[in-house]
Amino acid sequence: MRRLLVIVAAAFALTSTACVVHQNGSTRAAPDQARVAAQRFLTRYVDPDGRVVRRDEGGDTVSEGQAYGLLLAAAIGDRARFDRIWGWTRAHLQRGDGLLAWRPGDQQSAADADLDAARALLVAGRRFHRPALADAARHIADAVESQETARVGGRRVLVAGPWARGGAVVNPSYIAPRTFALLGQRDLRASGLRVVRTLQAHRSGLAPDWAHATAGGATPTGKPDDPRGQAVFSYDAVRIPIRLAEDCTPSVRREAARPRASLQQTLAPVRDLGGQPLAAGEHAVFAVAGAAATAAAGDRERATALLDRAAQADAAHPSYYGAAWVALGRVMLTTPWLQGCPPM
Repeated sequence: MRRLLVIVAAAFALTSTACVVHQNGSTRAAPDQARVAAQRFLTRYVDPDGRVVRRDEGGDTVSEGQAYGLLLAAAIGDRARFDRIWGWTRAHLQRGDGLLAWRPGDQQSAADADLDAARALLVAGRRFHRPALADAARHIADAVESQETARVGGRRVLVAGPWARGGAVVNPSYIAPRTFALLGQRDLRASGLRVVRTLQAHRSGLAPDWAHATAGGATPTGKPDDPRGQAVFSYDAVRIPIRLAEDCTPSVRREAARPRASLQQTLAPVRDLGGQPLAAGEHAVFAVAGAAATAAAGDRERATALLDRAAQADAAHPSYYGAAWVALGRVMLTTPWLQGCPPM
């Protein structure tokens, strides 16, 4: 309990600091745009009972979507919707150990959803003055540490889920430095940043969707079902610069900016690690990632234009994933609502 109180107190202090950053560096319209984007996602993809539905992906529900809904509802202070989403999640996805089954009927969990849900609960606990939500956040965070990490080279590293522990399979986009800081998971933050820095340490700065954690950091791999296949930068890895850009540490911001040039070239949804497109088309989330890297580099005007481009892309071709990250991008990059340090 003492540790939890320290974390909540630190979160309060950091929220105040983030507000100063936001007020000094953002346009007045940014919070309004963030709220509208969040409400649009919640209205379009959340059923009345709190189930988040991927309407363009067969109408299914996964823990990732529930966590996105929780984050956005907590961010804009929508207590009623937060309670419905959390109620549905507890009833249909939460396991006995606290982790979330990645979908109804399948008890395997995904570390990104667990961490996002824990952060949302921590934020909501403070915003709505409900300590029980912060306790629920700690329960999930403890389960992440015990069930979704592996020891590699003497360090504990976040892996993709319990299934990934034996092979130290890492999805770099699950690494969320600001979330680790808020949850007090300093060792996972340090090892996660080591993984990302290793994977981005080349000319394009693009990390792969999947990797294998090593004593030296990580090595790119193909998908878990084809680890010898081609490593690509796609719908998973695109989240990396967004998660890094909201951090409060200058060195992490610099890492977020590393793939800036590659991300500004194209919105192609699949690329090799050199940046060469491997599939036609564009997707909104890649413009959000470009905005994150650009904002982290200090170019707020260009970052704002990229966020607007992302919103336009999702309006033209609506998708659950696009709407989620247009909203989360605006919230994380332009407001302190999730207790981050927005770069814009």
